[in-house]
Amino acid sequence: MQQITVRDLSLGYEGKMVFENLNFTVSSGQYLCIVGTNGSGKTTLIKALLGLKAPRAGSIDFAENLRAGGVGYLPQQTPVQRDFPASVQEIVLSGCLNRHTFRSFYTPADRALARGNMEKLGIFDLAEHSYRDLSGGLQQRVLLARALCSTRSILLLDEPTAGLDPNATLEMYELIATLNREHGVTVIMVTHDFPAAVKYASHILHIGHDPVFFGSTAEYLKSDAMRRFAPAAEGCNNA
Repeated sequence: MQQITVRDLSLGYEGKMVFENLNFTVSSGQYLCIVGTNGSGKTTLIKALLGLKAPRAGSIDFAENLRAGGVGYLPQQTPVQRDFPASVQEIVLSGCLNRHTFRSFYTPADRALARGNMEKLGIFDLAEHSYRDLSGGLQQRVLLARALCSTRSILLLDEPTAGLDPNATLEMYELIATLNREHGVTVIMVTHDFPAAVKYASHILHIGHDPVFFGSTAEYLKSDAMRRFAPAAEGCNNA
């Protein structure tokens, strides 16, 4: 089932067109990685998918179950967010508010959902701990659990391993892959990590070059887009 359909999408900001006539779909259970060089429009596309950026042309259509808080979002963290003074449980629970437009309190079902997601990500024993005292890897697990409380369908992840050490990075990628394979969560991940993109994703959207590539990872590995991008990506990863 198609969850997101993007048709002839054009986006821009401050009088500058970022890209035009972008077309792709996201189906249930897919793992889509969005890649491209800096300035290619990945952040602008995320804002559009979240409804924070209006298209200049074209459309983004969501399946019915995604129209009311159906997308869980894991943004890049800022230093201020890393020092947020709340417990793990409080932060995870706050994700439930995304599904309740007119309610500001937590139900027993919300608390059960938060507990289940903390258990799923191996952080339930940290429920009463202060978020600010956790390592970067554990903080990302908390935010991933929060995002899961916002949706049962689809996760939008913006550079989820940025700033993590290699071990925490691998753990995060494996957690995301498990959510996708074993729990049926659709994943859209924006990343500069080219090797991870081709290892984990079922589909690749490569923007910032002409023509845009969208297709399976197997098709991408044989494409001109990949051959042009791989050396640049390797340079970025080594920088």
